[in-house]
Amino acid sequence: MPGKIINYYAGGNTAKGFYSFYDSCLEGLDRLYILKGGPGCGKSSLMKSIGYEWNDKGYDVEFLHCPRDNQSVDGVIIPALKFGIVNGTDPQIIEPKYPGVIEEYVNLGEAWDSTKLTDYREEIYKLNAQIQSAYEEAYSCFAKALAVHDEWEAIYIENMDFSKADQLTQELIEEFFAGKCLHKKAKVCHRYLGAATPKGAVDFVPNLTEDIYKRYFIKGRPGSGKSTMLKKIAAISEEKGFDTEIYHCGFDPNSLDMVIIRELGIAIFDSTAPHEYFPERENDEIVDMYKRAITPGTDEKYATELLDITGRYSSYMKEAIGYLADAKGYHDQLEKYYVDAMDFNKVEDLKAGIETEIKRISMSEQTT
Repeated sequence: MPGKIINYYAGGNTAKGFYSFYDSCLEGLDRLYILKGGPGCGKSSLMKSIGYEWNDKGYDVEFLHCPRDNQSVDGVIIPALKFGIVNGTDPQIIEPKYPGVIEEYVNLGEAWDSTKLTDYREEIYKLNAQIQSAYEEAYSCFAKALAVHDEWEAIYIENMDFSKADQLTQELIEEFFAGKCLHKKAKVCHRYLGAATPKGAVDFVPNLTEDIYKRYFIKGRPGSGKSTMLKKIAAISEEKGFDTEIYHCGFDPNSLDMVIIRELGIAIFDSTAPHEYFPERENDEIVDMYKRAITPGTDEKYATELLDITGRYSSYMKEAIGYLADAKGYHDQLEKYYVDAMDFNKVEDLKAGIETEIKRISMSEQTT
């Protein structure tokens, strides 16, 4: 029977540029293969193939998706084997802590014919420059959008009753943790539930919460205290020894979008655009920050200002996504040069070496 598959992002295209939580996501692995090589070398295909193969064998698998290409993954983890494979090329540069002991480099560049690539040197230089420029423009637009978002937040912060927000947070903390404590060190992992991609905002909330007993949907406006609430809940969860999954905002990584405490069967998340969901199960519950903590009539009072702010914000976000799509287009052109230069039989040989190591680890686990 196949195991469970969990999908998330470890890096994101944010208002702070490309922002990574790879160190947190890869923490605790006993074996990690870091793939090197240019675009089109088959890194994503290799990781997907191995991930699905071991999932079919009954192992739970985590796929770390690529925010720059909706069809690709940047990593795969088999938690039960403490084993992972990750794309170690720009922008997620993975620095090994114990090279040769835990981390092992696999250079897929061994499988290409460099003479075929040098024939297109100028074209490759140009496309790389275009890709870099497009990402810089995208991140600039995201930063402008964040500045507008700050204006948006300021309206609701000015009309917020912080004591009521604190009271609501304490009610939830009491509901989640009253009399509950695990006498162990909590495992805390930082991730993204979604990302800004060339195809727009993408999230994996349904997948991440599909087996969670109780889901809390936080509704509210920018600046209404959603992230602050999540940070407080995450801190208490860690303090009490519960393993805690902390999902950061794919737009502003300093903010949180979701906390999952699987040992309690609880997920609580910011259920507003661009990852807006509504209760559909018996145990789903809405937490309304606007209703509990914001002065009634705030939306109506500032309707004109809010219309202007949301318009400017949407414009910058749309422009940023356009630049991400441009970068993807240039990257696709670049990949063609590398695909044409690749000997994928050699890639299969490198993959076979990785699979041999996974089988060794699996057999070792079964005998202990």
